[in-house]
Amino acid sequence: MYRVVLIDDERRIVEGLRKVVRWADYNCSVAGVAGNADEGSALIRELRPHILFTDIRMPGKDGLAMVAGLRSEFPDLQVAILTGYRDFAYAQEAIRLGVTRFLLKPSKMDEIKEALQAMVEHLDKKREAPAGEEAEDEPAQCAGSFIVNQALDYMEKNYQQKLGLQTVADCCYVSQWHLSKLLNRYQGKSFYDILNAIRIGKAKLMLADPSLKIWEISEAVGYTDTAHFARTFKKLEGMSANEYRNSLR
Repeated sequence: MYRVVLIDDERRIVEGLRKVVRWADYNCSVAGVAGNADEGSALIRELRPHILFTDIRMPGKDGLAMVAGLRSEFPDLQVAILTGYRDFAYAQEAIRLGVTRFLLKPSKMDEIKEALQAMVEHLDKKREAPAGEEAEDEPAQCAGSFIVNQALDYMEKNYQQKLGLQTVADCCYVSQWHLSKLLNRYQGKSFYDILNAIRIGKAKLMLADPSLKIWEISEAVGYTDTAHFARTFKKLEGMSANEYRNSLR
């Protein structure tokens, strides 16, 4: 039996779906429900469902980022979106990420049933297919690329803070192991290599200002230890921060 998870910040929609749809007719059962993107992501990692019905416009969270993260980490997960957000470009992006159906609220029961039937049929075909190593399909690649861009954007905006792999992974709705794998695949670098490159790049810009001390620049770009900053700068640039500053004159 296929496990289903329902995510929506409107409780009545979640409960309505749970009660009205005859899930057993589709060889499905509702394994769990959640009211926001964070709860939903945690629930999916715990329950490993086959099918997800979710909203993508929930308070304070980007549901599309959540969908991208889940589709990237769990490529066999079938996703149907239920939303009142009428934006064609948003719908296009969701479908590019591998969403099976994009349904506008209020959704008709026939539309929900058709979406469920399509997802079940896809899962059935997967089960019947001979076992073997599958190449990453285009939606999974799109989802992976989406997540990497999301992570890089977050790091660019928050490099001054104390950043760890888990923090960035959480903002992208993926596990830290999966984010590390994606960064290596799409960027050819580790998380800390990318973060150091961003920080040292910002430091180089600041070194053009002679009024700023090295330790001030070190702290401003996110290093709590000036010695660590100095080692990292020399490793990446082949010269010390002071030598770099002198080269600008």
